[in-house]
Amino acid sequence: MKKYVQDEKPPISQEAKAWMDEETKAQEARYKAIVEEIDGMEEQRAEWIEEFLHLIQTRGFYVTGDTKVKIPKEDVPQKPDRPDAMRVIW
Repeated sequence: MKKYVQDEKPPISQEAKAWMDEETKAQEARYKAIVEEIDGMEEQRAEWIEEFLHLIQTRGFYVTGDTKVKIPKEDVPQKPDRPDAMRVIW
């Protein structure tokens, strides 16, 4: 059986483990703050999406340099009917 470098893990010192635990806790705290901020903007994000969908249906958007396309209402996707439909961060 061949032996590969990635098969052998070097020992992790207590100092390194403590540092990893500290960093993990800090990252989880940052993640929680970001999730709360994004979830708090749900109404504003819904307005932005509604404005965007209105714009692409009425004014259209540029597909290439000078080719502008309007999206018909029947081609605009509907918001899914599920609790996490507006979720940004997984």
